[in-house]
Amino acid sequence: MKQKDNLIKIIVPVISILAAFTIGGIIILCLGKNPFQAYGFLFSGAFGSSRKIAQTLVIACPLIFTGLTASFSYKCGVFNLGGEGQFIMGAVASIFFVTKSGIEGAPGILLSLFIGAAGGAVWGAIPGILKITRGLNEMIVSIMLNYVATLFMGYVYTTLLRDGSVPQTYAIPDSTKIAFISKSFPVHWGIAIALFLASAGYYFLFCTSKGFKLRAVGLNATAAFFNGFPVNRYVLFSFITSGAVAGLGGSVELHGKQLRLMSGFGQGFGFDGVAIALIAQLNPIGTAIVAFIFAILRKGASTLQTGMQVPTAVVDIIQALVIIFAVAGTALLKLPAIKQYFSRQSGKKEGMN
Repeated sequence: MKQKDNLIKIIVPVISILAAFTIGGIIILCLGKNPFQAYGFLFSGAFGSSRKIAQTLVIACPLIFTGLTASFSYKCGVFNLGGEGQFIMGAVASIFFVTKSGIEGAPGILLSLFIGAAGGAVWGAIPGILKITRGLNEMIVSIMLNYVATLFMGYVYTTLLRDGSVPQTYAIPDSTKIAFISKSFPVHWGIAIALFLASAGYYFLFCTSKGFKLRAVGLNATAAFFNGFPVNRYVLFSFITSGAVAGLGGSVELHGKQLRLMSGFGQGFGFDGVAIALIAQLNPIGTAIVAFIFAILRKGASTLQTGMQVPTAVVDIIQALVIIFAVAGTALLKLPAIKQYFSRQSGKKEGMN
């Protein structure tokens, strides 16, 4: 039964992606273009050279962090929609440190990443504390905190750390930039941090007793409470940990790609992360894979437009369809009638054996 459930969790996203690309191909065909040729341009834009592959990975990096933020908190049954705000606050904490402390080089990078994670953790703890102490809805609180974080970042890059007449912060020192893996493969080492966190998150959730308890709280908090689990502690832990992951992602994005704060930093990453986590069935490793697929679409969209004169909106439609099909497929499989059908089929196979 467990193997069948795991197989279904893999099949649903795969079918969703294939169905979305099929419908996208039909749309391209209606535009008078060859869908196979169009997808050729799309994938060549993402994989056409080592440099393009590196650029695709750079795009995927922040999506992995915010996707892990959502998947970890959702596994505990709490809906942390504040990934974007936590991502931004991590970057804000890091920019203050690197521009004011004077610590450079590897120590400066490591300390800045730690402070970025701490900034995100603090921002993530706010809705968690309000939920367990005052019973406030964490979705509303975390969404509102996204706006607060964005406005505070605007205050930082227009006032506190403004670089002259330009509404942006000072650039981080060159010695605190996260290095590329190589000159021929210009992706910063932050992608390694993201992939390590995905692996560590999977191990914690599915291979440790603490991870089992966290998932048990997510499945049924009431039953977990009466079985002696410290439910409030796990809820707060999930908010703090997911916030730290988002804050670390913001710091990595600052040190690896953006190098300064300005208007639009981190915009949309939080809700994209939620969609990615849901498509991946809240599996951390699956989240990294789906984030890479989203990055492929975004990187290849410009090549598709220039090579075939197909609007980039088609890629946005494909991305939206993946989300719709994945969520709808998961919801469909949870219907009692569908569950009973699969149970009957399993019983027939066991009877034949």
